[in-house]
Amino acid sequence: MTLISTNTPTAELQALDAAHHMHPFTTGADLARKGARVITRAEGCWLTDSEGERILDGMAGLWCVNVGYGRKELAAAAARQMEELPYYNTFFQTTHVPAIQLSARLAELAPGDLNNVFYASSGSEANDTNIRLVRTYWEEKGQPERKVIISRWNAYHGSSVGSGSLGGMKGMHAQGGMPIPDIHHIDQPNWWAEGGDMTPEEFGLERARQLEQAIEEIGPEKVAAFIAEPVQGAGGVIIPPETYWPEIQRIVDKYGIILIADEVICGFGRTGNWFGSETMGIKPHIMTIAKGLSSGYQPIGGSIVNDEIAGVIGKTEFNHGYTYSGHPVAAAVALENLRILDEEGVVTRVREETGPYLKQKFEALADHPLVGEAKISGFMGSLALTPDKASRAPFAADAGTVGYICRERCFANNLVMRHVGDRMIISPPLVLSKDEIDTLIDRATRSLDECHAELKKQGLMVAGTH
Repeated sequence: MTLISTNTPTAELQALDAAHHMHPFTTGADLARKGARVITRAEGCWLTDSEGERILDGMAGLWCVNVGYGRKELAAAAARQMEELPYYNTFFQTTHVPAIQLSARLAELAPGDLNNVFYASSGSEANDTNIRLVRTYWEEKGQPERKVIISRWNAYHGSSVGSGSLGGMKGMHAQGGMPIPDIHHIDQPNWWAEGGDMTPEEFGLERARQLEQAIEEIGPEKVAAFIAEPVQGAGGVIIPPETYWPEIQRIVDKYGIILIADEVICGFGRTGNWFGSETMGIKPHIMTIAKGLSSGYQPIGGSIVNDEIAGVIGKTEFNHGYTYSGHPVAAAVALENLRILDEEGVVTRVREETGPYLKQKFEALADHPLVGEAKISGFMGSLALTPDKASRAPFAADAGTVGYICRERCFANNLVMRHVGDRMIISPPLVLSKDEIDTLIDRATRSLDECHAELKKQGLMVAGTH
């Protein structure tokens, strides 16, 4: 086979991609007609495509490249580990130094008594692990009927059968036999779209109390856990009202159920603290981690488990694991990534300097005629697009029609900004500078202007009904 280089013409690369590469969450036939954008290099917060265009990555890959691209220290850590011990498993009463060191470091960073780590290669795998963990825990505690895990509609917890069932994406549930049994969903805390005439504070309490109502209806003796993202990421960066999380904490404490905080997106500085649980003031029993753990340089995920659950699980043989659990190269890279985040003060800078600057600039986008709400937590934000700010109305067009038009204008303006329905979302690398924040806002504003003009041209600035 002839080796493909980055100098291969774009059209040839696109044709090969269309012929042989199946993309995630994509209609393959549509992409084949259009041609995928081929990314060839990256440095800092910038991507370069096969046509030589430089693109500001407002999504940090998939919420994950926290320290930015091109960090030679991470490449060196991987190379050193590959030469010394490229692979060994942690089955059969063995371990290795990278897994030991990373586990100890995560225990230092995680709040409270979250001192134990079960490794996976992704957030999806880790949330599958969590299903097994909580059900095994209750079985060992003599309460095997506690199997039900409560989650939220429009949550994202992964795309495997187990984790996809935990999530509340109805489009995913329509394919492949999901959800699996004993998964129950309650409504999300999205005040903009679903709050009606309630104040955000009233709405936050109403949505949190759906958890208590569900527990009572199912039976407290049957409920194992509640899982939620501190801030819903893939669901559109849904930042709950301030009343929401304190009420959730009260409820899980009252009924003695396990709280799983899915920190796959929020963890490792994204919200201005090491973990979103700290930002939201909650005390989970299990945290799901991935993405920013290695800044995406290596596939690694895991579950950080408190002492009580780990102690109970440790008394039995937990018949679960993955070939790459605690992979030495991935663990070594993650450890070096955590060193960079810590020693370079990246998390502190997001909390105290660049985060507040981005918040000021981003929230000002609410003045745009197309934007009804601009919400941000640390380095993750969303814009709710609307034809009528006063009524918080959706568009009459099918959900996502307007968001897609806006996303295409962002791409044309060399800004990666994602759409979820008719919300536009950002999650840039945590090393984004103030100058780069200005560039991001300038390009986002230009894209919103162009989208607004296109909507008026097509007659799409029409309000629908909730």
